[in-house]
Amino acid sequence: MRTSFIGLSALALAAAASPAFADAPAATPMFTLTGSAALVSDYRFRGISQSGKRIAPQASATLTHSSGAYISFWSSSIDDYVAAGADAELDLIAGYSTTIKGVTLDGGLLYYVYPSAAKGVNTDFLEIYGSAKSAFGPVTLKGGFAYDPKQKAIASPILGHSKDDNLYLYAEASGAIPNTPFGLTSHLGYSHGRSFLTAGLKDYLDWNLGATYTWKAATFGVSYVDTDAKKGQFVGNVPSKNVASAGVVASVTYAF
Repeated sequence: MRTSFIGLSALALAAAASPAFADAPAATPMFTLTGSAALVSDYRFRGISQSGKRIAPQASATLTHSSGAYISFWSSSIDDYVAAGADAELDLIAGYSTTIKGVTLDGGLLYYVYPSAAKGVNTDFLEIYGSAKSAFGPVTLKGGFAYDPKQKAIASPILGHSKDDNLYLYAEASGAIPNTPFGLTSHLGYSHGRSFLTAGLKDYLDWNLGATYTWKAATFGVSYVDTDAKKGQFVGNVPSKNVASAGVVASVTYAF
C-alpha cells in the first residue's frame, strides 16, 4: 500500500482548477508510506544465520518525507541463541536520502531492539550507517558501511568484555535482465570487531550471489550465501550447526 498525505488547501485548489490545467503534473506528495511482508528460509545477517537456519517471517514499513528524510521499522523472528533468549528483532531507523548527479547518498541511525530478551541483559544497541549507489545502464553499484560505536550491549551477553565496537563494509552489484522480470544480485562484506550478532566472530568476509523474479507486487528470490568463518571461531551459546556455513536462502516478498 502507498499512502500520500496532501494538504486540504492543495486539494481544494486542484478541484477548482480550470480545464486548461487538466494536464498539469500531479503535485509531489509530502509524505509517502510504503511497506513489505516477507518469508525467508533462513534469516542471514552479514552471512550469519539469526534464525537457526529455519524459516523466518519479516515485515517493514517506511514513512518518507518529500525532503528525503525518512523513518522506518523492520522486524524478523530470530532464534533464542542470538540475543539472550529473544525470539524477535525490531530495528528502528531514522535517515536521510538524496540524489546528486546520479549518485544516491543515504545515511542515518539504526537502533536494534530485542523486546523479549532476558531481563537484566543489555542487548539493544545503536548503529550508524551510510551508503552511495549509482546506476550504470541496467546495473546498479552500491557501497556502504555500518558502524556500531563502543557499547556494552555489543559485548553482552557472550563476549566477556565491558564494551565492544564493530565496523562493517560492503559492496554490491545488482541489475534487472532487460525485458524480463528477472534480476541478479551480488554482495561482498567485511566485518571487523566482535559483535554478539555475528556469534562473536572478530574478522571475517561474507558474500552472496542471487537471482530474483518479480510478479506484480511479489518478488521471489534465491541466493547462495557463504562466509570464510570457521565453526571453532564462534563464541557463546551457538547451536551445534555451523551458523556461518554456506547455504541456499529462498525468499518471497510482497510490497505494498
